[in-house]
Amino acid sequence: MAPNVLIVLTDDHAQWALGSYGNREVRTPSLDYLASTGVRMANAFTPSPVCSPGRASFWTGRLPSQHGVHDYLAEVDPQVNAHRWLDHEVTLAQILHDAGYTTGLVGKWHLGQPAQRPPGFDSWYSLAAPVSRPYAIDTPWAPSPPHRAGYNRQSIADYAVAFLRGREQDRPFFLFVGPFATHSPWTGHAERLVSAYRQASFGDIPADVTYPYGRLASESLYATRSTPRETWAQYYASVTEIDEQVGRILDELDSQHLRENTLVVYTADHGLNLGHHGVWGKGNGTRPYNMLEESIRVPLILNQPGTLLGGQARGEFVTHCDLFATLVEHAGVAVPTRRTPYPGRSFRDQLRGVGKPDWPDTVFGEYATARMVRTRRYKLILRYPDGPAELFDLAEDARETTDLSNSPEHERILRDLSSRIETYFATYEEPGRSGLRVRDLPRHNSEEAWRDSGEHQIILEPAWLSTMESSGAAEAEGS
Repeated sequence: MAPNVLIVLTDDHAQWALGSYGNREVRTPSLDYLASTGVRMANAFTPSPVCSPGRASFWTGRLPSQHGVHDYLAEVDPQVNAHRWLDHEVTLAQILHDAGYTTGLVGKWHLGQPAQRPPGFDSWYSLAAPVSRPYAIDTPWAPSPPHRAGYNRQSIADYAVAFLRGREQDRPFFLFVGPFATHSPWTGHAERLVSAYRQASFGDIPADVTYPYGRLASESLYATRSTPRETWAQYYASVTEIDEQVGRILDELDSQHLRENTLVVYTADHGLNLGHHGVWGKGNGTRPYNMLEESIRVPLILNQPGTLLGGQARGEFVTHCDLFATLVEHAGVAVPTRRTPYPGRSFRDQLRGVGKPDWPDTVFGEYATARMVRTRRYKLILRYPDGPAELFDLAEDARETTDLSNSPEHERILRDLSSRIETYFATYEEPGRSGLRVRDLPRHNSEEAWRDSGEHQIILEPAWLSTMESSGAAEAEGS
């Protein structure tokens, strides 16, 4: 039977906030175990450093300038939610479903119309809420109204376990798990976890000078920056909270003897700054939008005992577009032919310990009208049509403090990297969905809608709900 695929894609979990990536204080034993016995990709990047476009690239294997999602989707905004954002795309769920997989999603979708199960999913359990506000995460995910008060930290894992128990046993499964605990507002997490971090040194968060190439995002979005130590304790606790839930899901795989035939992937939609460079947030933590390392780097751990060569830390530059290609190849299925080529390359051979000498040490990214190329040494960001541009020598200036784009001695490098950006996007972009014409595309977000709406939606329509109810898991919703 084809291998099962389990994806855990978190929201705002930065690469720097994992022990396996060097953090000395955050406790993530389940994820550290996956990394030490699996493959850790040391240089993994998001195609776009904000939620919805990064997620759309994971699902489609395509750039924002191909799938057309260029900013986060405020799903409480009726105008945003009326648009079917990925109708023109073929998602990973559809590809695997058509290949015979039982498919399910538990957790965050954030690609519009969360009340409707998209094509390709047999099971669907998702939530839309203005998650930058405390009451949103204080609202439980429950089987049906009325909803009990209190933030249920077990809910996503409960339903993931229910999917695993209620699935069709004679078909391979694809399960996507989307935790959101690491998203702002970084308050209200379990006191038993938060208290353990209040005396931490937080030495892995550098005391940076403030990012000098733009203004910081609205204070109202990240009010917790006024109490940084408490915010850091809450964020670290949220990472440990997710780790606990991942451990529960791994235990269920073990109990069903599924581990050797299940590829487990842990990653995030984008990175995050928590005071790094003076910024609180990701790519939209500044205006103009940034491509800081903390914004674009994501954790990426892959584990399948007996199939992948465990104990590896790979240095290849990869993005979620490459992950898409890898997952499709690992499942033994083909991708559909598209008008523009898929930008990703499969790194499945590397996961089995085979290197490829021609693997490019270059990644590209974009956010709205900003486009980036990053090599081993340099990073160039171009903003269209009028700039500003930024060029950083990461070997000499790892904290991205000195812009070299106007430096005469770096003129040749600037021209070369600019040409690479132009060539890359000319090869892959679809003109009607290009980020350079984002203002002509359907509306993506509305700060006013997020700020003014007190509504949330709870959507639950998985085929395996009866299994969960009979197992008693539904009774745990209020615990």
